[in-house]
Amino acid sequence: MPKRKAAAPNRAFKVADQIQRDLTELIARELKDPRVGMVTIQAVEVTPDYAHAKIFFSVLTGDPAATTEALNQAAGFLRNGLFKRLHIHTVPTLHFLFDRTTERAADMNALIAQAVASRSKDE
Repeated sequence: MPKRKAAAPNRAFKVADQIQRDLTELIARELKDPRVGMVTIQAVEVTPDYAHAKIFFSVLTGDPAATTEALNQAAGFLRNGLFKRLHIHTVPTLHFLFDRTTERAADMNALIAQAVASRSKDE
């Protein structure tokens, strides 16, 4: 029996990308929680069955823990907004996670700059 070919191998990536765009707009325009400041959606990972989505975000200002709590509390509202915008059978349950990648990158840049400065002093 021949193997069943996947219908659309990039479909999960396309759905995740659309969720990222729509969530960015929903959070900026429709979410009125004062605990949510300037949020940037970094990435979205969707499970193969579209039941769950991990949303990785960063904040420019504000407390990351309070923002995570506020976004997870507003997940139902945001999911409802996605339901109205997306044209897929199953809209995933949203799970918001704070992404520390930008902080780590800034720390690494500072360490590299410090190493370069110490090397130039030695020469």
